[in-house]
Amino acid sequence: MSQVMPFDPGFLPYPSQRYPIIASGGMVNASSPQAAQAGLLALQNGGNAVDAAVAAAAALTVVEPTANGIGGDAFALVWMEKDKKLYGLNASGRAPGKLDIETVKRATGADSMPVLGWLPTMVPGAPAAWAALSERFGKLPLTTSMAPAIAYAEEGYPVAPLLARMWQRAASRYQADARDPAFQGWFDTFLFDGKAPQAGQMVRLKDHAETLKEIASTKAEAFYRGALAARILRDSEALGGYFSAEDFSSYAPDWVEPLTLPYRGYTVAQIPPNGQGIVGLMALNILKNFDIMHKEAERSFHLQWEAIKLAFADAKHYVTDPMHMKVSADDLLSPAYGQARAREITELAAQPGPGQPRAGGTVYLCAADREGNMVSYIQSNYMGFGSGIVIRGTGIALQNRGADFSLNPADANCLQPGKKSYHTIIPGFLLKDSEAVGPFGVMGGYMQPQGHVQVVMNLLDFHLNPQQALDAPRWQWMKGKQFTVEAGFSPAIARQLQARGHQVEMMADSVGFGRGQIIWKLGNGALMGGTEGRTDSSIACM
Repeated sequence: MSQVMPFDPGFLPYPSQRYPIIASGGMVNASSPQAAQAGLLALQNGGNAVDAAVAAAAALTVVEPTANGIGGDAFALVWMEKDKKLYGLNASGRAPGKLDIETVKRATGADSMPVLGWLPTMVPGAPAAWAALSERFGKLPLTTSMAPAIAYAEEGYPVAPLLARMWQRAASRYQADARDPAFQGWFDTFLFDGKAPQAGQMVRLKDHAETLKEIASTKAEAFYRGALAARILRDSEALGGYFSAEDFSSYAPDWVEPLTLPYRGYTVAQIPPNGQGIVGLMALNILKNFDIMHKEAERSFHLQWEAIKLAFADAKHYVTDPMHMKVSADDLLSPAYGQARAREITELAAQPGPGQPRAGGTVYLCAADREGNMVSYIQSNYMGFGSGIVIRGTGIALQNRGADFSLNPADANCLQPGKKSYHTIIPGFLLKDSEAVGPFGVMGGYMQPQGHVQVVMNLLDFHLNPQQALDAPRWQWMKGKQFTVEAGFSPAIARQLQARGHQVEMMADSVGFGRGQIIWKLGNGALMGGTEGRTDSSIACM
C-alpha cells in the first residue's frame, strides 16, 4: 500500500538559499537529478563532457518529457580544450517538403499557424544531435552514453514535484482533443489509468526504452532512414501528416560557427540564426553603451527593458532560416548599429515594434570534465510536450516548431517547404582572452534571451556568483510596454518603472521565468556551478 504524503512537495512558502557547488573532476548541471546523474555516470565510465551531455540529454527525454522529447530539436556549443576552439551544432529541423502556406490555410481556414496537431510538426533533430556529438567529440560508444536513459525508461523513476505539475497541466490542455485519433498516441503514452502522474509516483515508459535502444545501436540511422522513420511516416500518412521519406533521409544537423559579442571584457557566444541567441546579443550590444553600476536600481532595469524590446523587434522582423534572411547577423551586431539603437532609448518606456512572446517548454544542461572540455546544450519540444502528436508505440513526441512560422508571404519567417523556422532554444557560452570560462543557459520559450541578458549582467556587470546569478529575481517582457516580475522583485522599483510608462505585473508563480544552469571555470581549473532553484534541478560532480 502506498503511503500518502503528509505534505505538498510543490508548496514553497519560504525562499531557499543555495551556495554554488565547486568541484574539480567534472560537473553536470541539469533540470533533473536523474539526468545529472546520467551525465556523471558517463564521466565515471571514462567519457568526456560531450559524452556526459549526450547521456543527460537522452535521459531528459524520459525523466522530463513535459519539456522535451525524442522528437525534439537541439542546439549545442562545445569547447574542446585540445583545439582551444568553440564549436556550434544546430540540430533544428525543417518544414515538410510538401507543406506550404496555402496548404495550411486550406486545412485550418485561419491566417496563423496552429500550435497542436500535424501542421506545426517539423523533422526532429535531437537524435541526430546525440549521434553527431558522440561521433565527432565523444570517447564512449553511443550505446554506453544512452544506457542510463534506457534504464530509467525500463525500470522507472519517481516523478518530481514540478514535473508532476506540468504533466497535469498538459493533460488538461489535451483533453479537448481526446477523441481525435491523431492524439491517441499521447494519451496512450503519457497517461496512466487515464491520469497524469502525481509527485512521487513511479513512471515507466517502455516505448521510449525500445526507441532509444534503436537510436543508440544505429547511431540514429533508424530514426532518419530506417525502422523508426518508417513508423513516423506510417502515422503521418494515416493520421493527416505531411512528411515524406525524403524529409527524413535528407536530414543532417549543421555544424556552425558561433556568433560572438565582446561584453565587459568577456566574449559572449551563441548559436547563429535561425536561433534567437542573437536577441540576447543584440540587447547586450545596446547595453554596453551605458554605464550600469548598480543592479537594484530603477535606471538599470529601464535600460535592460528598453534594450530587450528593441532586440526582439529586430529579431521578429529579420531572423529566420539564415538562407532566407535579408540582413546578416554581423550587421545586426555591429557596434555602430548597437550605438544607434542605444540612442533611441529615452527616459520613458517606448512602444516596441513587432514581437509577441509566447511561453515554451525546454530543457537546458551543461557539462564539464577534468580535461577542460565543456558543453552548453539545449533541447526542446517547444510548447510542453510539443505538437501533441506521439508516434504510436514509440514514445516519439513530435515538436511543434512550425507554430512560429508566419502565413504572410511578406514576412521573413514565413512558411516555405523545407525551411527552418525562427527557433527559441539557445545555449550560451562565455570566454575571456580566447579561453573558456564556461557554459550558461536559461530555458523557456521567448524568456530565453531575456534570461541570458539577466544572467550575463548578473555575472559580469554586478559580479554575482553563478548561484546568485540564477537566484536573482527575474523580469520578462510580454508585449508592448507590459512586463512581469517575480515576487522577489522590489515593489518600490516596480512603482518607479511604472512612472516611466512601463506596465508592471508582479507574478506569484515563478514557472514562466525560465530555468537555468551555469558552470564557471576558475583560474586553477576548478569548476563552480549554479543550478536553478525554480525547478527540480541538480548538480552532479566529481
